[in-house]
Amino acid sequence: MLLYICQYLYSNYFRFWLKWFRRQIDGKCELQRICDGSKDGARRTHRIEYSLEHSKNKVLQSAIQICEDEVDKCVSDIIKEKQIHLEKCKRFKINLRICLLQISGYSKLYLNVEDVRKQPYDSANPQHEQQLLELWDLLMPHEKLKSRITKQWGDIGFQGDDPKTDFRGMGFLGLANLLYFSRNYTEESRLILSHSNHPKIGYSYAIVGINMTEMAYSLLKSGALKSHFYNMVPGFPEIKCFHQLFCYLLYEFDKFWFKEEPESIMHFNQYREKFHDQIKLLLCDPDVVLTL
Repeated sequence: MLLYICQYLYSNYFRFWLKWFRRQIDGKCELQRICDGSKDGARRTHRIEYSLEHSKNKVLQSAIQICEDEVDKCVSDIIKEKQIHLEKCKRFKINLRICLLQISGYSKLYLNVEDVRKQPYDSANPQHEQQLLELWDLLMPHEKLKSRITKQWGDIGFQGDDPKTDFRGMGFLGLANLLYFSRNYTEESRLILSHSNHPKIGYSYAIVGINMTEMAYSLLKSGALKSHFYNMVPGFPEIKCFHQLFCYLLYEFDKFWFKEEPESIMHFNQYREKFHDQIKLLLCDPDVVLTL
């Protein structure tokens, strides 16, 4: 309770007067001090984001919710509103623009990922079917499917004769991630598939992949991936950045699984949560970048 009261007093009273006092001394607003004194990437962008969110100025508050094509106008509005002289602070405009692109880009990335997740796998959609068959061909280049609905799908880790039933939770996003990994890291995906067929501690490759999609999605939704993306992308992240994160998670989970040597696949949820906790701990580092 005491901590909450202190935080409230700081955010609503002390912080305002502290910023005012410092500006009288150095002639700089808080945004300028952050841009001058913070390292590129998440350390700077997090501080800019916090400053904008807690500002009482409506121009600054609105900067959190802008679209990509509004960033340049927003930067100009902030410079005008805070009466910043660019000749004395030459890097300010560039640094603030990057931060705003990253902040708005993270929100847009989540919306893009959510759109794909909400799209159900549709076996009547030729594009969906083509990509599912491409996944098989990439993972099993020397074996042809006998038919579209077959027990062979179990060879790459699906639960039933028709993979579409396994995509219900994550929709088309589950397939999109698996296919991205197989297209861009073909040898690695085949290697992990071979690992998953271990006679004692193997696992269902496709099902675990969909699980890693859910993990990546939940981390994105919660905001836990902000530092990762703020450090990795100096601007507006594309959906391929999310696919890249999935590749990292699946690759690392495979190493984690065999290092832990579970007694059986029946303990999957227990080890999944342990792996999840390890990833969340890594994401607490403001300099984190999770890439293969």
